[in-house]
Amino acid sequence: MRAPSRLLALLLACGLMLAGPASSRAAGPTEGAAPPYDGDLMRLAEILGALHYLRPLCGVTAEAQRWRNEMQALIDTEQPSDARRAKIIASFNRGYSSYAEVYRSCTPAARVAVDRQLDEGGRLTHEIVVRYGGN
Repeated sequence: MRAPSRLLALLLACGLMLAGPASSRAAGPTEGAAPPYDGDLMRLAEILGALHYLRPLCGVTAEAQRWRNEMQALIDTEQPSDARRAKIIASFNRGYSSYAEVYRSCTPAARVAVDRQLDEGGRLTHEIVVRYGGN
């Protein structure tokens, strides 16, 4: 299984790009319309939840809290409204629990799932940054 450094770098870039200028963050969370990347962000949160479960299951104990911390950084960067924050967290939890229901041990299929989650997470993050990073 390959290291997730590419995804982590992209997540960090995504967080920095989505944060926008400090003046736009100063107002705090709003109840306005969801950003155009919201669907991708929800899927990314789900992927982070899946990785939070699967990586330690497959013996990467050094990452026991890494994906949860990435999720928290994403929330901190987004500064969502309470309702949107709840949706993001629900997506993370759905990703975690859906894999916890299927995998009780690290099987070859679980390892494939990890690789697929890393690939999709990297792709989504890249697309979010490319499409919406300058906004």
